[in-house]
Amino acid sequence: MAKTLFKLLVVLTATIAFSFGCAVALGPALGPLGDAASSTEEPLFLNPLNERTLMFDRFGGLMTALYAEENRAPVPLERIPETVTDAIIAVEDENFYQHDGVNLRATIRALFENVSAGGIEQGGSTITQQVVKNSILTNERSLERKTREAVLALRLEELLTKDQILERYLNTAYFGSGAYGVQAAAETYWGVNVEQLDWSQGAMLAALIRNPNGYNPITNPELAGERRDLALDRIVEVGNLTEAEAAPHRVQPLPTTILRTTPPPNTYFIEQVKLQILRDPRFGIGMTPEERYEAVFYGGLRIHTTFDNGMQVAAEAARDEVLPGDVPGEFPFLGRVRLPDGSQATRDLIGSSVVVTLENATGAVRTHVGGPGFDGYEFDIATAPEGRQAGSSFKPFVLAAAFEAGLVPNDSINGRGTCRFNNPGGAPDPYEVENFGGSGGGGGTLASQTRASSNCAYVRLGQVVGLDNVVELAERLHITTPLDPANMSMPLGAPEMVPMEMAAAYAAFANDGIYNAPFFVERVDDAAGNVLYQHAPAGERAVTTQTARMMTEVLVSNVQSGTGTRAAVEGQEAGGKTGTAQNSADAWFVGFTPQFSTAVWMGGVRDPNDPAFVPGQAAMIDVGGITPTGGTYPARIWGGYMNAVLAGAEPAVFPDPGPTRAGRSLTLPRGVEVGGGGSGSGSSSSSGSGRRPSSSSPRRPSGGSGRSPAPSPPATSRPGNGPPATSPPATSPPATSPPATSPPATSPPDTSPPPTASPGNG
Repeated sequence: MAKTLFKLLVVLTATIAFSFGCAVALGPALGPLGDAASSTEEPLFLNPLNERTLMFDRFGGLMTALYAEENRAPVPLERIPETVTDAIIAVEDENFYQHDGVNLRATIRALFENVSAGGIEQGGSTITQQVVKNSILTNERSLERKTREAVLALRLEELLTKDQILERYLNTAYFGSGAYGVQAAAETYWGVNVEQLDWSQGAMLAALIRNPNGYNPITNPELAGERRDLALDRIVEVGNLTEAEAAPHRVQPLPTTILRTTPPPNTYFIEQVKLQILRDPRFGIGMTPEERYEAVFYGGLRIHTTFDNGMQVAAEAARDEVLPGDVPGEFPFLGRVRLPDGSQATRDLIGSSVVVTLENATGAVRTHVGGPGFDGYEFDIATAPEGRQAGSSFKPFVLAAAFEAGLVPNDSINGRGTCRFNNPGGAPDPYEVENFGGSGGGGGTLASQTRASSNCAYVRLGQVVGLDNVVELAERLHITTPLDPANMSMPLGAPEMVPMEMAAAYAAFANDGIYNAPFFVERVDDAAGNVLYQHAPAGERAVTTQTARMMTEVLVSNVQSGTGTRAAVEGQEAGGKTGTAQNSADAWFVGFTPQFSTAVWMGGVRDPNDPAFVPGQAAMIDVGGITPTGGTYPARIWGGYMNAVLAGAEPAVFPDPGPTRAGRSLTLPRGVEVGGGGSGSGSSSSSGSGRRPSSSSPRRPSGGSGRSPAPSPPATSRPGNGPPATSPPATSPPATSPPATSPPATSPPDTSPPPTASPGNG
């Protein structure tokens, strides 16, 4: 302590002497000097360094770094090579390992220069003093600050070792271009870790410390080269290199562009993770928005996500290969939009596609293509609550509600090509529905009417089941779109659905009825490696096991011989449903394999001539020469993507639902359907064998889980709150009834838009 006080006295004496000698020039600065000695009593505390947060994919691959003003990745001294440490010491503080925090000779020399200039012109600061300035004080250029800096530097040398001080310095120094510390600088200028820097690069970093903007090699290459060579001169002078050894480093090229070892945070997935962590206190990084912001952008978190880069690449490749046009993520189309005055206009528009994938067993989000690209289109269609009209991809919710109410795939319902329903209090009244291309006419099983995507059959089924039960079923599957049970068109997909929610709901069917909420974050660690958050599985039963297995059976048959044939996956069982909104404003394919569930959507996103264009309100008239439906581009994207992901995977099939009761005919109560007879539906009864149908559901690949099938619902089950089934017993069908097990001979057409009266079969 006595040694420190002596050195402090020398510094103060020199400072006051030179300052008094030029009192005219520096008079205003003399007052505080006497107070500087009090710095020996003030607490000396070095705040933790601000550190960037790192985000990793499911395999531990680095995805991005999140930081505010300071891009910093602190590294221990042992990771920093001598080519960097010795270069910086030679230039900044040759006697660093000999002095006690203050270099008296350098301080006095600087004071002479400052007195002569009438202000602060030279610093004379040691590395220890610079640590004090960067960590405790400010950059104010005054004698008071310089004196406090010297005092605190002497104290810091008593508290920390030289290596600790040097490590702190090398991690706090600013090197320009947003890089704080030697690791971030190595990444920024050379795209490598600090361990890989040579003498030329170490000299460049040493030169940058004095003037990181003025000596920037990218913006001022000539001056930067001169300063790099001066730093090499200094390295030679102190004996770290000979001139012959330094010569090759003088001719090395300087950096010409900013390089990054971490990509910028500009993807839909990364943005979703960032927003969730900033908004939700359950991640354990702070209870207030301010605390969470500090943790994310300054706290050095390690965020481990569910992201699968290989699947993401496959999804984007399938999208770009299938969609017409030359711009990745976009397609041009001829569309029809409604103008503010109510009229319509045909324009050249820009569309895009969304692809989101969840793991069925967990809800982990593996792929998130939220739009054309986050750089140019930040609105995330995949998760936005506004949603897009689902078309027939909503029909599985009606079917699942029917199965929950006791119906089975072999039950039959009329799908006559044109149907009209009384709709008192609604518009239009009567509500008229047409089937897409005339498909679905006559009677048929629920399975075959699903494959045909019969509008008439599904509006009738909604009335049989009760739309309030459909709403309740959708809510159990965590569909957040407000659904109105008074809306007779609900089964046809009039509601606007969120792609991520659709994928998660379908995943419950593929997961034996267990719903898992989509999640993006697996674990969050703090900078020291302590676990702050760990995702805990929280699956919940949404539908019965038997309902889920009957759903997979029906939707697998739809891919094998229904509207979804273009989504078939070679060697794998896949199921799903197409969807086409009214006027082809939106087109969908939502489906699953035993491993994953994926929602694909396509539609308009831009009008190049109208910044106020509202997505989802443009009819797709011509996309690549056709009017798209869910069975065209979306199904092809889905199939191409899943074929790439599952190429070479072991074949997997869904559990068999086992035997079900005999099929029976479903009817509507009198007065629901305009022109209906005694039952009001015109439907006919059909027989069933009580065994698993073979022809109504095409044969699947051999194999299975070996699990025992869930028990089938009793034949007397009634469809929830819907009207009772009044059809004759299934054992005595009319002679004119088509066999319940007859599938359509060919897949229904899927190349023209549905009628404007309803969202359509697509």
